[in-house]
Amino acid sequence: MKHIPRKRFGQHFLSDGGIIDAIVQAIAPRPGDAMVEIGPGLAALTQPLVERLGRLTVIELDRDLAARLRNHGQLAVIESDVLKVDFGALAQELAPDQPAALRVVGNLPYNISTPILFHLLEFAGRIADQHFMLQKEVIDRMVAQPATSDYGRLSVMLQWRYAMENVLFVPPESFDPPPRVDSAVVRMVPRAEFAPVDARLFEQLVQTAFSQRRKLLRHTLGKWLEAMAFDGEFDTQRRAEEVAVEEYVALALALKK
Repeated sequence: MKHIPRKRFGQHFLSDGGIIDAIVQAIAPRPGDAMVEIGPGLAALTQPLVERLGRLTVIELDRDLAARLRNHGQLAVIESDVLKVDFGALAQELAPDQPAALRVVGNLPYNISTPILFHLLEFAGRIADQHFMLQKEVIDRMVAQPATSDYGRLSVMLQWRYAMENVLFVPPESFDPPPRVDSAVVRMVPRAEFAPVDARLFEQLVQTAFSQRRKLLRHTLGKWLEAMAFDGEFDTQRRAEEVAVEEYVALALALKK
């Protein structure tokens, strides 16, 4: 029976064989890799992955699709909202002897892609790499450099913890049904060395800085720093997009002290 894509789940199923091959090449799965796929859908990417891996864990919210996937002998199916999945526990289960071996892939639902990225940020220490299909506009923001219109909260929060690369453009006609936006594939590799900031404090700092990005930081972050009784040096006569990731990180470290 043909599956009807569900708008509430943001379902757009990958159907272009050439694009699927290119994504698999970018991921470069190896037999025995501890890999998890988010949103396998109709298994367009799942099948070529599991053929190379031998075994694959998939996370699927749609119960009808999850039921189909359970008929596949090489898949372990987690029927759940991905935002409720403990990837730390999953990493311990799939790669107990390797501290950072989990590989995460998926065609993420565009309507909740940012919450998924932030959820996974909590488990970056257990992850080897991530390859995601996302709205191209989101990836542009993820990899953006300072002093550009795309540079923002997502850029700073993710670049602190990951080295990222836009590896593949994917046009709308590669999906069924076609989305109204261009897509792309991003590679995210957790940094081996990163500043040990307080993640919640850092998120609050960055969110405050970009809350009114057209204004100078003295109107937003400056007032927040005053409330935090910060007595160090930080130039608030700039807009949020003019401040490099390293400067935000240094400020968070100074606040923690």
